[in-house]
Amino acid sequence: MNPFETFAEKALRAEALKHSECVEVLRAEGEALLPLIHAAFRVRKTYFGRGIKLHRLINAKSGLCPEDCGYCSQSAVSTAPIETYPLLSKEKILREAENAVAAKALRFCIVTSGRGPSLREIDQIGDTVREIKEKFPLEICCSLGLLSPEHARSLKKAGVDRINHNINTSERYHSSICNTHGFSDRIQTLKNAKSAGLDICSGGIIGMGESEEDIIDFAMVFRDLEVNSIPINFLNPIPGTPMEGMADLTPWKCIKVLCLLRFLNPSREIRLGGGREINLRSLQPFALFVADALFVEGYLTTPGQDSDATQEMIEEMGFHVERGALSSQKAGV
Repeated sequence: MNPFETFAEKALRAEALKHSECVEVLRAEGEALLPLIHAAFRVRKTYFGRGIKLHRLINAKSGLCPEDCGYCSQSAVSTAPIETYPLLSKEKILREAENAVAAKALRFCIVTSGRGPSLREIDQIGDTVREIKEKFPLEICCSLGLLSPEHARSLKKAGVDRINHNINTSERYHSSICNTHGFSDRIQTLKNAKSAGLDICSGGIIGMGESEEDIIDFAMVFRDLEVNSIPINFLNPIPGTPMEGMADLTPWKCIKVLCLLRFLNPSREIRLGGGREINLRSLQPFALFVADALFVEGYLTTPGQDSDATQEMIEEMGFHVERGALSSQKAGV
C-alpha cells in the first residue's frame, strides 16, 4: 500500500499533516518517491484535473532597489550587471500584455522593484490596468512591494485581480536573507490586499540555506493565510548577489517540497516559478503532477523556458493548458 495515501486522504478532508508527517514527506527517498508523487497527484487532480494555468510577467521597473534581499539581483547589495529603468510606459506594458495573450497565459503579472510604490506609480499602474482589462482576456496580478491599505484599495478599484507579495521563507529565517524590512511587513501587505477584496498570491524561494523546519513553517503560513496562489521559486544563485555559489538543491528535493505544499494547501494554486529550469532539470515534467500553474518566457532578470516548449512538455505529459472563463470573453483573441 502507498504509505502516502493517508496524507492524500487527510488533504482531501482539509486536515493538516502532523509535523512528523511533514518531515516524512521531505525525507522520502528511493522507492518511496514515485508513491509520494502519486499521492500528491491524487489531491491535485481532485481540485484541478489535468489543467495547467500559464502566467507571464513583466519586469515593469527594474533595479535601484534600496532593500538588501540577498537572493535578488535588483537589490542594494547586488553587483549583478542588470538593466535598470523606471516604470515602463503604458504602451510598453500593453505590448507585453498582448504577448501574454499570444503565449496563452491566463494571468499577466506586473512586477516593480523597490520597497513599495509611490502614489504616482499606483495611479500609472491603475490607468494601465484599466486599459489592459478593456483590450485583453487577462487576469491581472501586481507585485509592487509593500502596500498600504490605500494602495490596495486603489488597485482593486482599477481592476487588479490579485496581489503578489512573497513571504520568501519562514519567519525564523527571514533575517538571514533580508534586514531592511521584516517578515511582519510582508504579512501586513497581504492582509491589506485581502481586506481590499483582492486575491492574494504569496510564495517564496527554496534553496537559500533554510532548514527542514523552515520549509515546514513556511508551508504552513500559506495554509493559515488561506492564500489563493502559491508561486514557488527555486534559487537561481545569480553572480553578483550574496547568494552567489549556493547550490544545495536537487531535483528531487524540489519535488518533495512541492508535494508537501500540495498536501498542506490542497485547493490552492501551486505555481512553478523562477529557477524551475535549472533546478528541476529533467524532472520538470514530474512537477506537473503536483503543481497546477507555471510561468513562461522568463522571470525578472533571468530567462526561462519559452511558451512553445512549455506547452509541448504539458501536452506530452497528458496535461492541457487551462484557458479559463476569461478566454471566451474576447472574440478573436
